[in-house]
Order: sequence, then C-alpha cells, then structure tokens
Amino acid sequence: MAMTLRLDDHETDALRRRAELEGRSMQEVARQAVRDYIERTSKRELLDRVLDTELPRYAEALERLGQ
Repeated sequence: MAMTLRLDDHETDALRRRAELEGRSMQEVARQAVRDYIERTSKRELLDRVLDTELPRYAEALERLGQ
C-alpha cells in the first residue's frame, strides 16, 4: 500500500543526510525507522500486559522481599 509522508524541511534534511551517510535511499531509511518503531512499541506493550497480569500474583512476595 502506498502512502505519502509529509516532513518539514528540518526532518527532510535530516533524513536525506542519514540516507546519504548510510548509502541508502530516504525511503529505505524511513521504512526501517517505521519497522523499528513498531517492533519496539510492540515489545513494550507486551511487557506492560505481562507485568499488569503477573505482578499482582507476586505482590505479597515482592513486598516481603523489599522489607
């Protein structure tokens, strides 16, 4: 699916410089940034869900360990 990504001048210049430094296209750098963001936030959301469900099970033990 195609989309248009609108960047301001500063963002465009930064993306262009990064792409040139890496010898890749601006599109490749932007797509990798999107993939990295999705992976990072997905892992964080999963961890948050696990902690929300598992920490209460061990709350008493953790409190005792903290004393």
